[in-house]
Amino acid sequence: MVVIRLSRGGSKHRPFFNIVVADKRVRRDGRFIERIGFYNPIAKGGEEGLRIVQDRLTHWVSVGAQPSPTVLRLIKQGGASVAVSAAELPADVAAA
Repeated sequence: MVVIRLSRGGSKHRPFFNIVVADKRVRRDGRFIERIGFYNPIAKGGEEGLRIVQDRLTHWVSVGAQPSPTVLRLIKQGGASVAVSAAELPADVAAA
C-alpha cells in the first residue's frame, strides 16, 4: 500500500519533517516515491511552517494513497481543500 506520511529530518531537538509518498513497508526515513511538501513544527516569525503541493496531494489520494493520521491533521490544519472522503480512509483514521 502507498501512504502519505512524515519523514523526519533536522538535528537533535530541532525537528523538520518532509511530507512524502512512500510504500508502507519502507522505514520511516528511508526511500520514498515523491516529496510533496514539508512541515516545520518550530517555525517562528515569518517562517513558513507548512507547505503541501496541492495538485500532487490530490493526485496521490485519487490513485489510492492513504494519508497517515498526522498528515490528515496537518491537511485540515492548513486549510487544504482536498476531497478525502471517509470511504477512502482506514476505519481508525475516519473515526478521529
